[in-house]
Amino acid sequence: MRAWSQMLLRRIDENLRLVCLLMCLGAILSVSKAALASESHGQVTFQGLPVPGVTITAAQGSQRFVAISDQQGGYSFADLPDGTWTIVVAMQCFSTIEQTVTIAPNLPSMKWELKLLSLDQIMAESKAVKTETKPNLSASGDAASDKSEAAKPKDNAAVEAPKPPEDSAPSSSDGLLINGSVNNAATSQFSLAPAFGNNRSGKKGLYTGGIAVSLGNSALDARPYSLSGQSSPKSQYNQVTGVVTLGGPLKIPHLLPHGPNFYVGYQWSRTSEATTLSGLVPTEAERSGDLAGGEITPVAQAQALLKLYPLPNVFGNSLYNYQVPIVSNSHEDALQSRLDKTIGNKNQFYGGLAFQSIRADGSNLFGFLDTTNTLGINTNVNWVHRFNHSFFLTSGYKFSRSRTQVISNFENRVNISGAAGITGNNQDPINWGPPELIFSSGIASLSDAQSSFDRRETNSVSSSLQWIRGHHNVTVGGDFRRQESNYLSQQDPRGTFTFTGGATGQSDFADFLKGLPDTSSIAFGNADKYLRQSVYDAYVTDDWRLRPDLTIHAGVRWEYGAPISELYGRLVNLDIAPGFSAVAPVLASDPTGTKTGERYPDTLIRPDRRGIEPRIGLSWRPLPGSSVVVRAGYGIYDDTSVYQATALEMAQQSPLSKSLSVQNSAACPQTLASGFNPCSSITANTFAVDPNFRVGYAQSWQLAVQSDLPGALQMTTTYLGIKGTRGVQEYLPNTYPIGAANPCPACPAGFVFRSSNGNSTREAGSLQLRRRLRSGFTASLLYTYSKSIDDDSVLGGQGPVAVATTTSNGLGGTTTATASSTPQTTVVAQNWLDLNAERGLSTFDQRNLLNAQVQYTTGVGLGGGALLRGWRGILLKKWTVTSLITAGSGLPQTPVFLAAVAGTGSTGSIRPKLTGASIYAAPAGFHLNAAAYTAPLTGEWGDARRNSIRGPSQFTLNASLQRSFRLKDRYNLDLRVDSTNLLNHVVFTSWNATLNPSLNNPLFGLPEAAKAMRSLQTNLRLRF
Repeated sequence: MRAWSQMLLRRIDENLRLVCLLMCLGAILSVSKAALASESHGQVTFQGLPVPGVTITAAQGSQRFVAISDQQGGYSFADLPDGTWTIVVAMQCFSTIEQTVTIAPNLPSMKWELKLLSLDQIMAESKAVKTETKPNLSASGDAASDKSEAAKPKDNAAVEAPKPPEDSAPSSSDGLLINGSVNNAATSQFSLAPAFGNNRSGKKGLYTGGIAVSLGNSALDARPYSLSGQSSPKSQYNQVTGVVTLGGPLKIPHLLPHGPNFYVGYQWSRTSEATTLSGLVPTEAERSGDLAGGEITPVAQAQALLKLYPLPNVFGNSLYNYQVPIVSNSHEDALQSRLDKTIGNKNQFYGGLAFQSIRADGSNLFGFLDTTNTLGINTNVNWVHRFNHSFFLTSGYKFSRSRTQVISNFENRVNISGAAGITGNNQDPINWGPPELIFSSGIASLSDAQSSFDRRETNSVSSSLQWIRGHHNVTVGGDFRRQESNYLSQQDPRGTFTFTGGATGQSDFADFLKGLPDTSSIAFGNADKYLRQSVYDAYVTDDWRLRPDLTIHAGVRWEYGAPISELYGRLVNLDIAPGFSAVAPVLASDPTGTKTGERYPDTLIRPDRRGIEPRIGLSWRPLPGSSVVVRAGYGIYDDTSVYQATALEMAQQSPLSKSLSVQNSAACPQTLASGFNPCSSITANTFAVDPNFRVGYAQSWQLAVQSDLPGALQMTTTYLGIKGTRGVQEYLPNTYPIGAANPCPACPAGFVFRSSNGNSTREAGSLQLRRRLRSGFTASLLYTYSKSIDDDSVLGGQGPVAVATTTSNGLGGTTTATASSTPQTTVVAQNWLDLNAERGLSTFDQRNLLNAQVQYTTGVGLGGGALLRGWRGILLKKWTVTSLITAGSGLPQTPVFLAAVAGTGSTGSIRPKLTGASIYAAPAGFHLNAAAYTAPLTGEWGDARRNSIRGPSQFTLNASLQRSFRLKDRYNLDLRVDSTNLLNHVVFTSWNATLNPSLNNPLFGLPEAAKAMRSLQTNLRLRF
């Protein structure tokens, strides 16, 4: 009771002092408002090297301002009133500098050179500090009251400073502090975790490390969600992850007595994840040919492929009649290491090495087991040279190499196509397996992974010069990156058949049993491809502190990514006559077009070197003494990553490869047995790119206002605008609607043409409320309202919006061009003569998005139980609970009328016609209304808009519980339990939005898949 009363009186006294201090500060500010204020800044060095953690005090009468030097030794007083001030520069172990200076506008940067004290002076000063601070370790204020309840080192460090054990004292036996300062960057030594330079005992080693184990299994997880409605079993799985880290000085006697600092970390994981897949498979009667339209005798090829389909195991459900739990396994080993060494007082070297190996396997609905092996290495070496206190050179070299091998289920095992009598596709053992079968009625597509062996290597060098002059911080630099990609893979060696019912006028499955596909496509040959690309950039930027309340960051960047070449000239494009009236292949080995007579570069795409990217940003505090901060910026960002996919397409073209996309017709009949044989009436190549293809870019502008609010709150409002130009577009030249007469029978068709005429816009407004950590509670709430529109074919996977949302290193460094690790599927325009009809919502247009994060730590503050003692204090205090909530509207989807585009073997680009009925007035059990669409009228394109369907809404609640246990001096044990989808809420990923020509897809409007249900994972980590 006595300790509690003392604590209460001490808290009241602290509050009174705070009120008095605020009143004094208010009086000082009110007096100084009339005075002119200037910015005073400088740098603290020792023997020419910058010194961080130095205390710089500016005093004038009763006014006193304090600053701490940063890693470059720099400091700044933003609003120091003009006049005479006494500047005191102090750091333990160094002589205190005291000088009177006159503060005035445009005052040049001040330089302070520290002088080291003698050993006797340092020891005397250290003992004096220990003598002065020792009585304050007692919570009661009595140095001799160690036996009192308040002075005992119990678990209540939040309200009192316990006496530290002798083996964790901040100084060595001779009184020398390891870090040179008890202040240590203005942070109390007693609040720092034991580590080198803080509370670590001088008698202990100078090494830090940790051991962590993460455990997860299905014992506490929820069952997977079943789309079929039948309860699915919960497959057993286990997950184990281990982490070992070690860091410190690398010292080898007689070899490296003063070696560099090092860090090494090794992580391994063994993971098994269970999911449930559902699908629609043919019944026993359908396999034998007993269909609603009559009996059909299946052809031999259909009978052979049907053996790969499992029999239904779910009954009473005509939508999904088969489901199977599958388990995917992953083994991962990763090693990371770093070294840094300072040589002399002007040179610093640092670098790192990372290694990763992943072995994974996964199964699909048909039980096909495919494996993926990935091996990667990444290393970098950097050098920093200081010419003087304001001129720095930074140079670096990076090397990375990765290897990915995919082994399909049938590779070197079973030749499915050969045994079934299917000809025309690749029969090499590495590509054995079935052709892909696509059905428009919702029957599960038969597919398997493609075997491949790909290697990628990147070498890059970078260099930059930094010059600090007065109010300016100027950086000039550049980078060069050489990328090599070696592929041993085929695009579609087994071929693809699509069945829509168009071949016989019955159903898609009837066409399959008769062996009559609606379209067929294939692409194989030229398996080994050696792609090369060089990327250059140069930049200059100036961080200009124009006034104490205004900083401008401006500069310009030039970036050029050369079109990709093939080492042996094995690229093919189409030389196209005006109006697409005639085409002919043109090879990189002989780049002269036979139709136009033009001479192309060996990349077959002309370079675009006009990548000038001006950028400017500012930070402004409009009201002196106010917390309001205004930030604004504008910049241009290029997307130099667009060439990779284009080069892969050009490497899989005739005459180097067999590439066909054919529609079944009387002029070019196709069957399962001979569906991959060419016809004279179709174009041998399936892809072409505009030789004048331009690199797309995005203009991004942003305005944000930040202000503090009562209750430890901070509010930020932001407006973001993006305008994308020269985006990727794809269309099918010389095509026409179903039922219409061919306007140009002699014109070539059957190939996709890629151009750079797309554009996009995105505007977003966001409001963020953040509560600073107080009484153990902190929270953040972010709401974003946005709208994105484009007519690009791949925006969202490689579009300009992705560039603008990528974090970049100012105006220098490398700008990543993708915002998603999963590239979006390319969208081919429906009508090649009306590309404006493709303008619609972007694939990532999420109109409303809410992110909320809440964190609470027990045992903080009087109301939080800081005074709890005994077993209750040990059990209930220091637990941290964190929850993350994400809620948003659904992503757009496009209704697809799965029919072949006339004159080509392409499907998936035609959209249905609107009937006027509401798409969301769906019957019971469905989420979309199929009656809202019908087949396009004869000779017309469908009028349904691209991305006109709003997908399922998104909601996720993840949570974690963690606590650190102090074991002994240097040893800490961290416990963490993570839960994903804590509420076990079902979240669908997308709707089935595909209609077939018969308009009888029973799965239209049903969910295609669901996200994972609740799972738990436990992590243990030992730190020392």
